[in-house]
Amino acid sequence: MTRFKISTLAVLTLAAAQPALAQDPETCMTVRFSDPGWTDISATNGVAATLLEALGYTADIPTLSVPVGYEALKNGQTDLFLGNWMPAQQEFRTDLDAAGTVVELVQNLEGAKFTLAVNKAGAEAGVADFADLDARKDEFDGKIFGIEPGAPANQSIQAMIEADDFGLGDWTLVESGEQAMMAQVRRNDAAGMPTVFLAWAPHPMNEAVEITYLSGGDAQFGPNYGGASVHTLARKEWVETCPNVAKLFSQLVFDVPMENVLMGKILDDGMAAQEAASEWLADNPAALDAWLDGVTTLDGQPGLAAVRAAIDG
Repeated sequence: MTRFKISTLAVLTLAAAQPALAQDPETCMTVRFSDPGWTDISATNGVAATLLEALGYTADIPTLSVPVGYEALKNGQTDLFLGNWMPAQQEFRTDLDAAGTVVELVQNLEGAKFTLAVNKAGAEAGVADFADLDARKDEFDGKIFGIEPGAPANQSIQAMIEADDFGLGDWTLVESGEQAMMAQVRRNDAAGMPTVFLAWAPHPMNEAVEITYLSGGDAQFGPNYGGASVHTLARKEWVETCPNVAKLFSQLVFDVPMENVLMGKILDDGMAAQEAASEWLADNPAALDAWLDGVTTLDGQPGLAAVRAAIDG
């Protein structure tokens, strides 16, 4: 265990041992954490912001691309990031670990996956593996649909194209945001056009489109169809200064079914992230017990009671 992880553990253990009226200083009121524009992170950020506001804190959540978000965390412009997908973002983690100013608070999701997939027409064309794609290039129009520019997954796809892996050297990566990508996939799906795109779980796309995740991409996305976990990172100095709210984030963990529901509310029902979070929390109040164990409001009052009162309205 590294010195920084030991320090973080000590801080959080100390926070757990504090009496009920121990509280963070007023300087901790505003909690800054970025959103890369991915619905799964918007959903979890929405849950976090809802809890923070009920506890007397303020959430400041700028939308920053993945590379910019990591730089902001490294340089102290933000305090937290709930969207460290591993191993896809290992390069960024390595950089942060070398800087020594950021620590991991918790693995907030397991059972995620992230790799290339095809729609129903793509599967019916006989594509089940990365190696099947190039023989069907014309049917796919030679395009791989990705997410926003600068995302590590896009970089992996571009590197694969540049290296001519699987004979894909003359294919094109089409970069766009998550929602624009899925709109294109839905259009192609309705037209019966084979389509290959970045797909992942949790995400309501798994319900909206018949998806076949492709095997063979272990070198690009990792084994088990890009099997992934998501982690919460925080500035070491912020954890030490704001142990109460840091304790909240060290206990804030999610699961795939929960995130699928939240993301569906946002993408399909048009809810804002905090609106979706409030509705989900009202329907699932038991989740609060573990999240808020030993956590107080900013002014030192019992946190669980405050959040329940805010959700009950």
